Amino acid sequence: MELVISIVFVIAALLTCAASPGDRLLVNMTVVRSAAAIGAYCLDGSLPAYHIHRGFGAGARNWLLQFEGGGWCNDITTCADRAQTRRGSTRLMNQLETFSGILSNNASCNPDFYNWNRVKLRYCDGGSFVGDAMFDNGTLVLYFRGQRIWQSIIEDLLPKGLRFAKKALLSGCSAGGMASYLHCNSFNNYLPNATAVKCLGDAGFFLDAPDINMYHTQRTFFQHLVTLQGIEKNLDENCTNSISDPKQCIFPQYLLKYITPPLFILNSAYDVYQFHHILAPPSADSHGLWNHCKLNPKACLPEQIQVLQAFRVEMLTALRSFLFNSSRGGVFINSCFAHCQSESQDTWFALDSPQMYNETIAESVGDWYFGRNVSKKVDCPYPCDDTCHNLIGAV
Repeated sequence: MELVISIVFVIAALLTCAASPGDRLLVNMTVVRSAAAIGAYCLDGSLPAYHIHRGFGAGARNWLLQFEGGGWCNDITTCADRAQTRRGSTRLMNQLETFSGILSNNASCNPDFYNWNRVKLRYCDGGSFVGDAMFDNGTLVLYFRGQRIWQSIIEDLLPKGLRFAKKALLSGCSAGGMASYLHCNSFNNYLPNATAVKCLGDAGFFLDAPDINMYHTQRTFFQHLVTLQGIEKNLDENCTNSISDPKQCIFPQYLLKYITPPLFILNSAYDVYQFHHILAPPSADSHGLWNHCKLNPKACLPEQIQVLQAFRVEMLTALRSFLFNSSRGGVFINSCFAHCQSESQDTWFALDSPQMYNETIAESVGDWYFGRNVSKKVDCPYPCDDTCHNLIGAV
């Protein structure tokens, strides 16, 4: 009987959420004026910013912080270009940001976190919030100050109630998802011991894997990123002291065992960004043999599907210890061609959201955070999952 009531409640909530798609929550930008005191600047020298929507009721003392994503820049040319866009300057960002999915304030659309204090940290450093360097040739000045941006935002939020948090969740998507791995321990250290701190990485488990030509394209990219932006000194010391190349500790797979708070890994086994930029980047496919496959998985040749399946196995291998040995960890690895599934309402919690074992992503994350149920789910290989929202071709 309890199970039937629970299912009816969930269906009713999903119908209510679906019935009001036009009710967008727009949240104003808060610029961190005090950031200049510690030299926390975006690439172009503008001040960092975030958007906050206050919690209420039972969630008034709970906090969810969400790192914005948006790739990286790993050389002066691309960073200079980025500094002239919303990815490198808060002056060029929208002052209003839509809060949906895990940031929604609608209980029908976000049943576990709707009434928490929810904060979106704007991404303007191009280095997943961990750099600490500067470039100045007399003509061009670029600030790689992601670590200080993180510090300045936290220090701005602490007196606004974060220091009294009962529950806290640090999350992020893509490059922001990687930031949630990189800053999980730091977030925990900022908060009282009594705070229940947990972290969620959405589409941030970027693999240190070879491309189709067996070159480590992403490893080389990240090595340049770490060097340019002065990131190495901000990587976890336990990790950097235990590996031959400390720069590799920017990869979550090497950092994973050193993350102290409970962690939830949300990723697609066929993550679109990783498919396009790590497995089959343009540099490895000069003749465009993978172009049709990238645009439509149904157009992939049998041998290309084999490569994709091997990439999935590589991800699961990197997660093996976490899957079987972490008693406090949560996992949702589905077999969708997607990238970032917690911020969009249609993939987070909706009538036709991706599911595994009859649970949406929102339900799985909620079960894990609140300890309602064991929440480690790994999908069967493509093409078995018919609940996917495949975004292939969109990245």
